[in-house]
Amino acid sequence: MLTLKCIFLNWTGYICKINQTDTMRLTALLSMAAKVAFPRNYRHGTSRPWTFAAKRRNPPGLQRRKVFVDKIPEEQWAVFKGDTVEVVAGKDKGKQGKVVEVFRHRNWVILEGLNVHYRFIGKTGDYRGTYIASEAPLLLSEISLIDPTDRKPTEVDWRFTEEGEKVRVSIRTGRIIPKPPYQRKDGIIPEQWKDGPKDTSTEDALMKTYSPSLKTLEEEVMDAMGITEKRRPRTSYWY
Repeated sequence: MLTLKCIFLNWTGYICKINQTDTMRLTALLSMAAKVAFPRNYRHGTSRPWTFAAKRRNPPGLQRRKVFVDKIPEEQWAVFKGDTVEVVAGKDKGKQGKVVEVFRHRNWVILEGLNVHYRFIGKTGDYRGTYIASEAPLLLSEISLIDPTDRKPTEVDWRFTEEGEKVRVSIRTGRIIPKPPYQRKDGIIPEQWKDGPKDTSTEDALMKTYSPSLKTLEEEVMDAMGITEKRRPRTSYWY
């Protein structure tokens, strides 16, 4: 059990000290809590594990057929969100599209407007329902990265430049295929963002405008208004 050595300050709160052994134990405990542990028969899908849709597909005690996935190391993964790829198998074979989502647990990618499936939902007593379209995931083996020089599919390999930068290189042409810029969920690319007239500049955001103090609000107001008061409130103890 962790032992906290606390020093009573005053009515404003406590100052706690943790020795070196307890710090190491606390660090190990936090690292274990940070790792997400999935059940033995958990099946990853397109929904986040903590969402209601994922919990509905993986109820406790459900025995499902095991899905074998050829796990690709993170340093060898070559397809990222924003890449342009071509479908090499399936009903949309030969079509090119943009990668909008990547699921590494299942070697899946979702392409914008391709491999679309239609579902019939919303049927009630007074309403006949409707069809909605949604992109189904494709396996990594069913797509091929596009070489931007000639817009044709190619296999890629990771190599290093003379400056030591790790880049993707087309095996067919030997050209470098740059990684797409990081794009947030709202569509903003941080590297390409330009501040507008109403945006707060970085200098203003990092400006230090507050100085911490142990004075009470009344004491800070008196100092700001030049009021001198020698009396001080009695110390109260909260046990």
